[in-house]
Amino acid sequence: MNRMPAWADAVLVPLISILLAALLSALVILAIGENPVDAFSLMVEGALMRSTGWGYTLYYATNFTFTGLAVAVAFHARMFNIGGEGQAMIGGLGVALVALYLPWPHWTLALAGATVAGGLFGAAWAFIPAWLQATRGSHIVITTIMFNFIAAAVLNYVLVNLLRPVGAMDPASETFPPATHLPTFQDMFAAGGTLFRGSPANVTFFLAVLACIAVWLLIWRTRLGYEIRAFGHSDTAARYAGISTVRITVLAMLISGALAGLMGLNTTMGEAERLVLNATEGAGFIGIAVALMGRSHPLGVFLAALLFGFLYQGGAELALWTDIPRELITVIQALVILFTGALDNMVRMPLEAAFGALRARRGPKPKPTAPRD
Repeated sequence: MNRMPAWADAVLVPLISILLAALLSALVILAIGENPVDAFSLMVEGALMRSTGWGYTLYYATNFTFTGLAVAVAFHARMFNIGGEGQAMIGGLGVALVALYLPWPHWTLALAGATVAGGLFGAAWAFIPAWLQATRGSHIVITTIMFNFIAAAVLNYVLVNLLRPVGAMDPASETFPPATHLPTFQDMFAAGGTLFRGSPANVTFFLAVLACIAVWLLIWRTRLGYEIRAFGHSDTAARYAGISTVRITVLAMLISGALAGLMGLNTTMGEAERLVLNATEGAGFIGIAVALMGRSHPLGVFLAALLFGFLYQGGAELALWTDIPRELITVIQALVILFTGALDNMVRMPLEAAFGALRARRGPKPKPTAPRD
């Protein structure tokens, strides 16, 4: 079987997939009577050419980075964690409880406490599906997607019956104390000016970058990461090598759930500054596409999260200034997912054949000869 270089697999395959998705998206825009060049220009202008647009793009990218990393860690253990949405909801609940009911003198301490709480709540929500997969053979896809619905019901009950202020109609908690409010990009970089004005991007973005570095160190520089990858390649070989498959299954899902739970920092503590009902807005499912496009590598996940952040913010601009419906962005996202996931081999196989033909034309490398005496 022909193989292509690692750089081609990491760069060329996703790039060509994105170009194919963009081409089909342009055809869809043409079909509804709009100009695709004007539409793309408006997306770039709204998402990248103004600081406010950048702020929204990076805010969305922060969410997608956390959920993409969550899916990527599970992928390395050959598990499909489709429950990032529910884990992010419950993680947001943990963040809210810590912010509301513990006295914090400064936002740095509040952020540290909320990080621990969000990670623990997200991991706890992933524990039961992980345990059922490891000990009972229950399919992780089925259990995690069911837990998404349970999480939505739990959050709805808690907000309506326990955390909603007396007399309020909105299913949301009260606003967090000022000491827990996180600095936004406008606070950090505007210096009294208008840079990033009104955008929700906040210090949690840098925590997402640190999470990428931490996941890279975990997967490729620790024994646990080696065991996760070994289990993902072959559970039989891992078992033969003395690796506990139950332990790795549970640990990998706990880490995955914790990463998804950390998304609650951005949406709950960083942007809304209170717990609201639908803060996740589908970011848990977008994380699946982000992990697929990023090849489950933290750097790839981060770049893919930026792309989807651009699509989200650019789509909002299209819906605001043109007759193109916001649902078109869902179509574009679906096309990206289609080409990077289901139709990956449609791009990969011709590239492998092309690189194989190129190697054949160059001929085999000459074998080194032993020096004469």
